[in-house]
Amino acid sequence: MHKPSPLRKKFWTPGVLVMLVFMMAGAAAIIARFTGGIGYVTNLTNARPWGLWVGVDVATGVALAAGGFITAALAHIFGRRFYEPITRPALLTAVLGYTFVVLGLLVDIGRSWAIWKPMFNWNTNSVLFEVAMCVMVYLNVLYIEFFPILAEQFKGRVSLPGPLAGLNGMVEGILAIGDAVLDKIMWIFIILGVVLSCMHQSSLGSLMLVAPTKLHPLWYTPMLPLFFLTSAFAVGYPMVVFETTLATSSFKLDSEMNILAPLTRITIFLLGIYMLLKISDLFVRGTWVYLLDGTHQTNSFIVEMGLGVILPWFMLLFEKVRTSRRGIFTAAALIVGGVVLNRINVFIVGYKPPLSDNGYFPAMGEMLVTFGLIATLMFIYRIAVTYLPVLQGSEELSS
Repeated sequence: MHKPSPLRKKFWTPGVLVMLVFMMAGAAAIIARFTGGIGYVTNLTNARPWGLWVGVDVATGVALAAGGFITAALAHIFGRRFYEPITRPALLTAVLGYTFVVLGLLVDIGRSWAIWKPMFNWNTNSVLFEVAMCVMVYLNVLYIEFFPILAEQFKGRVSLPGPLAGLNGMVEGILAIGDAVLDKIMWIFIILGVVLSCMHQSSLGSLMLVAPTKLHPLWYTPMLPLFFLTSAFAVGYPMVVFETTLATSSFKLDSEMNILAPLTRITIFLLGIYMLLKISDLFVRGTWVYLLDGTHQTNSFIVEMGLGVILPWFMLLFEKVRTSRRGIFTAAALIVGGVVLNRINVFIVGYKPPLSDNGYFPAMGEMLVTFGLIATLMFIYRIAVTYLPVLQGSEELSS
């Protein structure tokens, strides 16, 4: 097993240049949003106040970042050190995912300059307040958890240019002291991160409990907070498999099948719980009758459950799939896609305010902002794994 190390591979590739194009397009759309207003670049209205940015940039981003806390819990709280090699990539994905959520919120909310106000104006009766505080605190916890990776790379190597050279000693001292202190108390932040994640993952579902007349019965249920939490658990390890497989394939690293394959057994259990709860809820509430409607909402629900939950669960029951790199990647991609579609369904497809006569489809400006933020996330990920010890060694994959 190789130690985590910077990849030191060629950075400017055609893929990175494509990311830059999307980043520039997204930046232009963001400038248009802040100069012309939300209505200038979106199809949102007073009757339909949220859309793609909430459904994808916020709700989906939070869900897909679940790999960070669920992997940390497995490796550090439950003591399964065997999975230690995948904790750093999962942590990086979580850091970037939650940063992506905050950036999406800054673009989406009407007065972005007031985003700090919940820290001082507490509304303890608001679910959104709890989500805001948990996400804010957890993002800082993630940065603290990532600090030792920075210290490992730069401790003893700080060499600031020009007039900043006089600060070399101070920066070295901060890295050394911070790393030593965190090494003793990191367990506190790991536990705190797991608790905070469980709180706001479920609370995102609680947000929609106030909209019984606006959310389609296929998704509206008192169980929605539990569904959001269990789906985050279910997608955590598949997201790690998805991200790790893409990274090892793109950078031609050693396959980590020996670590990823055992995760699929845990996924069978977690995804099975989520599937059982969802199907049971349909029959207990009698909402299965809506499956015969033939509407776009019904079809979207069927795709969400059929391709995103039931099919990959059955796939993972077969050992041939669990021992195949392509097999577990396909199953993981389906699960990730199912959770993405679930969040889009809850916040966009299944959400229809009574006063909104027209259907909603995101404008080009909305899509450019989202694609630009995703490209920025991928660009920063590329920088991080290139220059920081995140991924395991860089031996070429055998042909």
